[in-house]
Amino acid sequence: MFTRHVSRQLAAHIDGELAQPRARQVELHAAQCAQCRAEREQVRFGMEILDRLPPVEAPDAIWVSIEAALREQRSRKTFETWAVRRWRWAFAATAVCVLLGAAHWSVAHRSATRWDVVRIDGSPTVIRAGKWIETDSASSATVKIGNIGSVEVAPNTRLRVVTARPGEHRLALARGEIRAKISAPPRLFFVETVSGTAVDLGCEYTLNTDEAGFGLLQVTRGWVSFQWQGIESLVPAGASCRIRPNVGPGIPYFDDASENMKQALENFGSEKAGDVALNVILAEARVRDTLTLWHLLSRVEAEDRARVYDRIASLTPVPAGVSRREALKLDAETLRRLKEELAWTW
Repeated sequence: MFTRHVSRQLAAHIDGELAQPRARQVELHAAQCAQCRAEREQVRFGMEILDRLPPVEAPDAIWVSIEAALREQRSRKTFETWAVRRWRWAFAATAVCVLLGAAHWSVAHRSATRWDVVRIDGSPTVIRAGKWIETDSASSATVKIGNIGSVEVAPNTRLRVVTARPGEHRLALARGEIRAKISAPPRLFFVETVSGTAVDLGCEYTLNTDEAGFGLLQVTRGWVSFQWQGIESLVPAGASCRIRPNVGPGIPYFDDASENMKQALENFGSEKAGDVALNVILAEARVRDTLTLWHLLSRVEAEDRARVYDRIASLTPVPAGVSRREALKLDAETLRRLKEELAWTW
């Protein structure tokens, strides 16, 4: 999604040291960039391995060696030799960490296809692909999804385990509500509904739907991509998205948006609402509501795109290289670059 890779921010992001706006950008970028996603997992594994290493007291002899090495630096030739040796030691240590990380990943994911369903009033049960999980008004459950997270199943919910394998974990939510908490590389966990599929990008979210397919997606951490027949809504932490049958994902909005905007988005698309709903959305939009406006840009009628684009431009500077003309033509690369810059405020 971003043209700039985020390798230098990965360790700080994993440690939770990045400010929230930047952390969201790193998460979104990693969700779309295979290179940074792979680097993030390598960094994560290396950090986990280091955390598990027990502290060991250095032998007294090592200080003698260090003092000797420092004395040798007085000679350029000797210093270069010592530097080469140090580089080789560092390279060897890095290789060991990578191998240990790979081994850790392999061991940790051997049982990744195991799904444990824990009934609140019963004992754990192993559920395999194809099985249904159903709760009544007086019961709930927690589903442990291999080693990548868990799903809390609310009362009056019915869902099915569709796929359970290391590279793909997929549920089908027929009705009710679930709360997913996933800590894994993006695009490993999916939840299908009548109205589309929620694609996990490393996050925590609540999803509810009725049997007809009307529901709501609310994200509390990370990002979720909700997709239906080529239509996609990207929903970050603190935002929600309505879902409807035969329509797919609605336009995402931040939960702290004005009530007028939320109501206008509910009415958007209705023939009776027409320009009235769009006028309210444009008037009520704040800088961070460019999340809503960016999605809206490709879903309004062609004659209304200029109004949406100009409202975005009035709220935040349009990045250099983004052409208004190409944006109004819905050029994919232009929209991607615009989203890349706007997402700093989401």
